[in-house]
Amino acid sequence: MARRNIIAGIDVGTTKVCTIIAEINENKSANIIGIGTSPSTGLKKGMVVDIDDTVSSIQKAVTKAERMAGVEIESAFVGIAGSHISSTNSHGVVAVTGENKEITRHDIERVIEATKIISIPPEREIIHVLPREFIVDGCKDIKYPLGMSGVRLEAETHIITGSATSIQNLIKSIHKVGLDVAGIVLQPLAASKAVLTGSDKDSGVLVDMGGGTTDIAIFRGGSVWYTSSLPVGGDHVTKDIAEWMRRNVIMTTSIADAERIKVQYGCASSEFVDEDDEIELVESCSNETRVFSRQLLCEIIQFRVDEIFSLVHQEIIKAGYSGLTPSVMVVTGGGSLLKGIPEFASRKLRMPVRVGVPDNINSILEYLDGSIYDIGEGYTQFSEDNGAIFSTGVGLVHYGAENYEDYSEQDMNEELLIKNLFDTVGKWFKNIF
Repeated sequence: MARRNIIAGIDVGTTKVCTIIAEINENKSANIIGIGTSPSTGLKKGMVVDIDDTVSSIQKAVTKAERMAGVEIESAFVGIAGSHISSTNSHGVVAVTGENKEITRHDIERVIEATKIISIPPEREIIHVLPREFIVDGCKDIKYPLGMSGVRLEAETHIITGSATSIQNLIKSIHKVGLDVAGIVLQPLAASKAVLTGSDKDSGVLVDMGGGTTDIAIFRGGSVWYTSSLPVGGDHVTKDIAEWMRRNVIMTTSIADAERIKVQYGCASSEFVDEDDEIELVESCSNETRVFSRQLLCEIIQFRVDEIFSLVHQEIIKAGYSGLTPSVMVVTGGGSLLKGIPEFASRKLRMPVRVGVPDNINSILEYLDGSIYDIGEGYTQFSEDNGAIFSTGVGLVHYGAENYEDYSEQDMNEELLIKNLFDTVGKWFKNIF
């Protein structure tokens, strides 16, 4: 019997843990065969704050995915995000040493290594080195200079770093589940694999709206140009609702109740609901029915959503577009499912905005449509309408499929992961271009 090529991705988020298992076909495409989710209880703003709780959440999600897929996994690509993530751009230059001054892979590796010569505090580690462009003898905007002639090779890269402690705690949590870590991948970079098209990467913005953070990846010319993580997400909207309701509607409103209200009745702007729309809720303590305005609820939500996209706009400016507007914004993640998000963002930022949903997850969602399943973020049923929740998980298996040959023949231990030695130039070009 032929050996099945199985790969897995684990999205460890503030609100939920999602495990995706896929089988790699001969053309290196990922056929999803298992999905497992579990509410996340050990993270805060994307960082592990309780290893035991984190391990428990990961184990539940992995077990569910394994049961659905009918296989056991040994390793996984793991998404990372959080307020500890930061990035910078760097420049490197080397002399071409190849015969007849022809640029070789070794020259490309050398110039990428040269861009890593930057001042990084000892408590931080490099997660990714993403090539933005190459310059050969002053000629710019070169995507991949292999085989070109020249005497001077330069590279512009985008370097993403994270807290060494946060990275180690995430890896340790995966190891405690009994799994090896095939690679650590920035979550918005992974999500881009699942929801962005080639044209989106020419001049576009990905906004991954999670529970604890909102992560941003800005693309130009097919490359990652800028990344950022904002310490605000869907959980902040939920907490705003809970606090408002405790003061004005039902004093016993819990976070879980507020999350359900957000999902069922919430909207990104009060302008998108009728003035006479009312919500009826029964207070659990007294069994009394409370009636309140849906428009008032959405006004509370709108304040926080407006803050999030104001911060996103600031990050676009920081990315150096110099007055140019990106051609498209794709919002994804659990927060993107709030009614009216794309319309509100489009109007505020004056650009086309759509919700990004992984295409190749539809078949499983159709099969599971309506199934009761604890998928976190206020949703209790699978459906095509909430597929954006799985963008990072699906993107991780896409990333793994592209790098399958590289990882299938080596043991990735913790030291290699922390030092990021798996980040070779060849892999990044397969990933980005």
